[in-house]
Amino acid sequence: MPRRDAEPVPCLLELALLHPDPDDMDFLVPTAPQEVMTRLLRGMYDEISESHRRVGSMVSAVERYAGLGRWMRESSTGTEGTAIRVLDGLSRIQSAMDEATQACTTEVLTVQPGGIRREHELSEGLHRALTLRNRGVRMRDLYTHVARHGQGLLTYLELMGDAVEARTLDEVIDRLILFDRTVAFVPANADRTMALELRHPALVEYLVTVFERLWQLAIPLTTPLPDTGIEGISHRERAIAALLAEGHQDAVIAERLGISVRTCRAHIARLSETLGATSRTQLGVRIAQAGLDGPPRTPGASSPGTPGGTPGQESTAAS
Repeated sequence: MPRRDAEPVPCLLELALLHPDPDDMDFLVPTAPQEVMTRLLRGMYDEISESHRRVGSMVSAVERYAGLGRWMRESSTGTEGTAIRVLDGLSRIQSAMDEATQACTTEVLTVQPGGIRREHELSEGLHRALTLRNRGVRMRDLYTHVARHGQGLLTYLELMGDAVEARTLDEVIDRLILFDRTVAFVPANADRTMALELRHPALVEYLVTVFERLWQLAIPLTTPLPDTGIEGISHRERAIAALLAEGHQDAVIAERLGISVRTCRAHIARLSETLGATSRTQLGVRIAQAGLDGPPRTPGASSPGTPGGTPGQESTAAS
């Protein structure tokens, strides 16, 4: 067959049903049917074999995963449910928190970072707090000092009465909620749309220890913040000075203390004016000279190398 006669039917060449005549390349000759069949079936056989291999691999993976699940259930004896559970989405988090609230009988410990607590933030958990109060559950809350200036928090504490005890620090750890020292909730991402529910006894006990140590350092909300002992420098400016001495940028300091960057810079400007500094470098030197490059010592704490400290030089409570 002349090659040009096969051009309207290209599949004859694509499937090698015809092939060029060795004696004249302008002509095509038919391929033996047995050779065509063997080649076509080989391709199909290879595809089927590869599909079988993939299916087998998937089955093995699923069986291994199923076995791992059985091992995890067997190894979780002694604890109820999964030791660490990821809660994805605000509704899932709220549901888990409501379950923990219903099961709680004794105590709730919370750490609430950030600045002034907004009304809607306080109202979100108010129903749980009232439920706990009505069952006689005691609550202890840790906030930053900035939260003292929010009327919403004061109203909330007045509503809860003696069921809640609140203390404040210059800065606290990220959000933490502990129920009966058996289950804890912590954020799992920056925007707090995911959380971890922790039930492993060692993890929960560790978080309780962290809370208790912060609680001992904190100042009761009903107690005024201590004076810095340096005229013209407020408690917050002392905290900012200590963080500046550590080399932190304005945005980091603002986040850690629960204030806006603008407010932070206003405090830094007043600090510079009070200490007579005209540059950041000079401010760092003046902060060190004034002894503001670290947190104030607890009253009665010993100075380095001076057992018992020096009478009349005791600092205010650490915060």
